[in-house]
Amino acid sequence: MAKPENLYPPLNTLKPVGPDVDTDIWLADGPPVPFYGIKFPTRMTVVRVDGKLWVHSPIALDEGLLDEMAALGPIGWLIAPNPIHYVSLNAWHKRFPAAQVLAAPGVKERARKFNIPVPPHEVLTDEAPEGYASAIRQRVVKGHRFLHEVVFFHESSKTLILTDLIENFEAEKVGKVKAFLMRMAGILDPDGKAPADMRASFKSKKKARAVIREVIGWAPDKVILSHGRWYSENGTEELKRAFRWLRL
Repeated sequence: MAKPENLYPPLNTLKPVGPDVDTDIWLADGPPVPFYGIKFPTRMTVVRVDGKLWVHSPIALDEGLLDEMAALGPIGWLIAPNPIHYVSLNAWHKRFPAAQVLAAPGVKERARKFNIPVPPHEVLTDEAPEGYASAIRQRVVKGHRFLHEVVFFHESSKTLILTDLIENFEAEKVGKVKAFLMRMAGILDPDGKAPADMRASFKSKKKARAVIREVIGWAPDKVILSHGRWYSENGTEELKRAFRWLRL
């Protein structure tokens, strides 16, 4: 079995999303973080918009990765896409104080509960800020008790960027015991989806369904996930499969 830190090597380096290196979108796999006793791999997405970098779900700071990013442009935006993915936000803000910080509804409250610092920020809504709206759409997936995830769509590359609404771990990378547990939770490749506890915690599946139907209507080719194998093709069909629990 691969060591957790080597699930998606190489770590802490930019990887172009798709074969075209000029699409202005990259991902970077980072070191794992502990969550409910499991070391979860981390992944951030970087989009260049008008010469500045939009950074989704920042991973732990790494000097080599920062050097790569500096060659592409200054950090313009730091994004905490849901109330779980915010832990590294403060460290990035201290390093790049000029960047605009935006966080999903509920991030501030959850961070306060766990005594984790988060920088001052604007709360993400259904409307992208003017600075990056020309390149990226966004929607808040409503209906959950507290996990208000914001999803993003990079229009020119037809890439949807998710966080925890789909998790898709590969059995050969996590080992037999964890693979069994992940299959029970519904997050094992090739049938990854939202974890069972998240699906059960939606107060209104109707609200979530309306947003996901709109997102599917954007017809993404690719879907980036924060945890597990992401979808480099057939993105729209993968979304229909993964969200069938919403009875689309």
